[in-house]
Amino acid sequence: MVSPEAKAKAAAGAPAIDAGSAEETVSCRWPLLVLFLGAAGWLVAGSLLGLLASIKFHSPMFLAEPAWLTYGRVKAASAALLVYGFCVPTALGVGLWLMSRLGRVALAGPVLAGFGGGLLHAGVAVGLVGVVRGDGTGFLHLEFPAGAAGLVFLGYLLLGTVGVLTLYRRREARMEAAQWFVLAGLFWFGWIYSTANLCLLVFPVRGVAQAAINYWHTGNLLGVWMGLMGLGTVFALLPRLAGREPGREYVAMFVFWVLLLFGSWTGIPATAPLPAWMPALSTVGTVLSGLGVLGVAVIVHQTLAGRYGSVWRDERLRFLGLGVAAYVVGGVMQVVEALSGRSWMLHFTWFTAAREWMQVYGYLALVMFGTVYAIVPALVGVDWWSRRFLRLHFWLAGAGLLFVAAPLAAGGVVEAARLLNPALGFVEVSRGTLMFLRLSTIGELLILAGNGLFFVNLAGTVAGICRRALADALRRWGAETTGEGAAA
Repeated sequence: MVSPEAKAKAAAGAPAIDAGSAEETVSCRWPLLVLFLGAAGWLVAGSLLGLLASIKFHSPMFLAEPAWLTYGRVKAASAALLVYGFCVPTALGVGLWLMSRLGRVALAGPVLAGFGGGLLHAGVAVGLVGVVRGDGTGFLHLEFPAGAAGLVFLGYLLLGTVGVLTLYRRREARMEAAQWFVLAGLFWFGWIYSTANLCLLVFPVRGVAQAAINYWHTGNLLGVWMGLMGLGTVFALLPRLAGREPGREYVAMFVFWVLLLFGSWTGIPATAPLPAWMPALSTVGTVLSGLGVLGVAVIVHQTLAGRYGSVWRDERLRFLGLGVAAYVVGGVMQVVEALSGRSWMLHFTWFTAAREWMQVYGYLALVMFGTVYAIVPALVGVDWWSRRFLRLHFWLAGAGLLFVAAPLAAGGVVEAARLLNPALGFVEVSRGTLMFLRLSTIGELLILAGNGLFFVNLAGTVAGICRRALADALRRWGAETTGEGAAA
């Protein structure tokens, strides 16, 4: 149970999110800390591998001897750790907290949730070893071999089951829009991840069907699942942190149905080696998904109208605000990429990498940062180990995102223009992007520094409450022992 002194200390910093009753807080505390702390560690490892990959692309002889440090392996491992090591467990932890907090009920099966989180992290560890050993699948965002993917799926299944049971046991009969988003996200990931792994790794299909399934999975993962989990979190926390009434719920549900109906058709470029109707249908779905991006902008404006300054005054709101802005920019970039079609072939350039950075790190990771910074003090009853690290993390993350996404997007446009010039060979085209790649390496370095501060801050906070819990236990034991001796 959180002591009054701890609550007072938490209140000394930024206002904490109400964690609900003591039963709700205790049930969520350790499963969420297991998920968050492991995810922060994987994020640092993925950032380090991403920095190595970025350096290797314009300095190929850098650490070229060890086979497990070749570009293909470290790049695939970095992408997998960002998505499955950080985004998936963090979004699941936030989703479980939302189900408990909004439903006014304790988490259903906290021990099962902790075990599921451990399985998920074990799957990521096995998958990382497999990728750097050269056993990666070669499929984008499905890099882990089948055994590791099975562990990840099993951990996700346990956590998702806890989330659904918590929603079922809720005391609030009416569901908020955020609960609909999280519930759909829990089912959506299980569906797309199991289907893609079964069709590509366990019972592999043949020919171009593999490309179609990989495109389908990537589009649903980045567009639909990340959209559901991130936006559900934003719609729940933004009005609470800003102290404002939420935007119109019917707009949020409009965004919800746009994501489900049209988002699942996105992700197939016009240049894909598939029947022409598939890329054409994907382009239509991508353009219609832009209506959801517009809906998000409307909700944020309705919530913050006249109070946009509050976003700048609260570090947690800064992360959420920048994440929402990245979501809008990433959505616009996806529409531009889809409409460019075969005329500019942006899909073959660094523009796609910039767009994915905006969707994964710029949007979901930043939203998760702000959410973790908001809910951990409410869970543990103390403020963060270092609020200076918190503030510095925002600036490093924002500057890193800018230095990665902007050069890659500009380099992609330049690369597309040079590809259309028949007088230039492919080597000359690639050399023309080196300046942009070197700038993106600076961004990778800034992101690594910011992620390191996040991990140290979280680890310091968890270590502090562990020491306090141990001291309390020893104090109680000493009191009981003294009492028994006096009675004797």
